[in-house]
Amino acid sequence: VQLQASGGGLVQAGGSLRLSCAASGSLFSIYRMGWYRQAPGKQRELVADITSAGNTNYADSMKGRFTISRDNVKRTIDLQMNDLKPGDTAVYYCNAARFGVNFWGQGTQVTVSS
Repeated sequence: VQLQASGGGLVQAGGSLRLSCAASGSLFSIYRMGWYRQAPGKQRELVADITSAGNTNYADSMKGRFTISRDNVKRTIDLQMNDLKPGDTAVYYCNAARFGVNFWGQGTQVTVSS
């Protein structure tokens, strides 16, 4: 699986961004897909993920602000981010996982100014 993320950028606090991740390769629908982020000097952390059946899981600080979705036909996942805060500034990575094997996209920078 190869993953290509897009949609990052610079936004003011309170604003919104939508990230997209396009996957190549077969069997996309059976992977758990997710978004992670890594801020400078910090470990990579889960933002949200979504199973092949569409069940979602969010980190506590993202609940109510971020929404993850997937389209198994188009082989894409999106992350709608609302009410962004300076603490959301990070490089965001798309992830595909199955049976402990992980694939990562190249990352897209999100910067939230105060």
